[in-house]
Amino acid sequence: MEGNMEKQKFKLSQEESRSFYRRMFALVLPLALQNLINVGVTTADVVMLGRVGETVLSASSLANQIYFILNLIFFGMTSGAMVLTAQYWGKRDVAAIEKVLGIAMGITMVIAVVFTAVTLCVPAALMKIFTSEEAVIAEGVVYLRIVAWSYVLSGITMVYLYIMRSVEKVMISTCVYLISLIDNIGLNAIFIFGLLGCPAMGIAGAALGTLIARIVELLLVIWYAKFKNREVRFRFRYMFRFDRLLLKDFIVYSIPVMINELLWGAGMSAIAAIIGHLGSPVVAANSVAQVCRQLATVVAFGLSSATAIMIGKAIGEGKYDFAEAYARKCVKLGILFGIAGSSVIQLLRPVLWNYLSLTDEAFRYLSVMLFVMAYFIVAQAYNTTLVVGVFRGGGDIKYGLFLDAVMMWCGSIFGGFLAAFVFHLPIPIVYMILVSDEVLKLPFSTWRFRSKKWLKNVTRD
Repeated sequence: MEGNMEKQKFKLSQEESRSFYRRMFALVLPLALQNLINVGVTTADVVMLGRVGETVLSASSLANQIYFILNLIFFGMTSGAMVLTAQYWGKRDVAAIEKVLGIAMGITMVIAVVFTAVTLCVPAALMKIFTSEEAVIAEGVVYLRIVAWSYVLSGITMVYLYIMRSVEKVMISTCVYLISLIDNIGLNAIFIFGLLGCPAMGIAGAALGTLIARIVELLLVIWYAKFKNREVRFRFRYMFRFDRLLLKDFIVYSIPVMINELLWGAGMSAIAAIIGHLGSPVVAANSVAQVCRQLATVVAFGLSSATAIMIGKAIGEGKYDFAEAYARKCVKLGILFGIAGSSVIQLLRPVLWNYLSLTDEAFRYLSVMLFVMAYFIVAQAYNTTLVVGVFRGGGDIKYGLFLDAVMMWCGSIFGGFLAAFVFHLPIPIVYMILVSDEVLKLPFSTWRFRSKKWLKNVTRD
């Protein structure tokens, strides 16, 4: 009976498959480039500060955990909003999209201002969450007091550009982030190392370069919204006069995604905090390993965003069979991109050994971490395609929350804490446990996908 059901699955025709791949890669390539550009900003800091020394490298990595959490809040809100806007885009209801954009922007501004105020008032207390080394805390405070001013700017830019993604306007964010990357790399080099007559500012220079790059991003977004985007406009009044029904939908779909992202982000920060108490060589090695992970998953993350757009639009158009067929193809692509990303990790190894100025101990830890990342990335690419792409695009936003709450917090983090501080296991074993969550998720994400419970239309008539 099950075999007969498999045979009855809706399949795309040859022409429909070609159309799918054309549309998918038209989204994936610029989205992957955007992810690469965003990683490039972090990579520029790691590479340049890695040339200065382990202390400033560790400090910038841990200080950026604050923005990492804030960025996940932004991403959670925009992902929840994109559940709505992608499906409304399928219905061609532009007015509803503009109202959702206003709601997301207003809430983002409030959250960003709160994060900025707290970071500026108690930067040392925030750094002490992640490390007990006074030298690292001192450098981190210097970094936070400058970079905190970029939080509001980044929030505005991210919300606008991500919602533009959901209506298939992806090139503007590619252009904005590419210009920002070029600015950031150039300014970082000038300010960190003291080029062109400027004083060598070290970690403060990295923060200043990031702040100026965020200002440039916002100016470009304002120009595009005012003079170029005639189809989906930003209406300032919608930031303060919310549509009651859409606000309710926004809360229903954004809050679980935001909590999901916060749980995941807090989990990553908890992992960073555990690693931070294992010593500066471990922190420095993990900083490099995380950048390698980000580089190796840019295409997979681009795929997940494109998947959500394609599936959301198909459901908004009422094409449920197409949405399911798209999902199956996207999952296969996710596995393929995960394997490719794993290969990237191995290619980066000799480059890192020749360039970075780390201690022998840090390099030993880094070698183990890169080995773990090689299989972790395949599992993450698969899970991200399902949870962020298929499930969220289909309106199923709560299952990812369950996965992160149970597998990450009750599995890898709790196990890693016990391994590090109760059983005092070797650091490589501790690290393997801390990043085991993506492997633990595999059977559960697969079951949810096969159940088809993720196919939901969330729009209003």
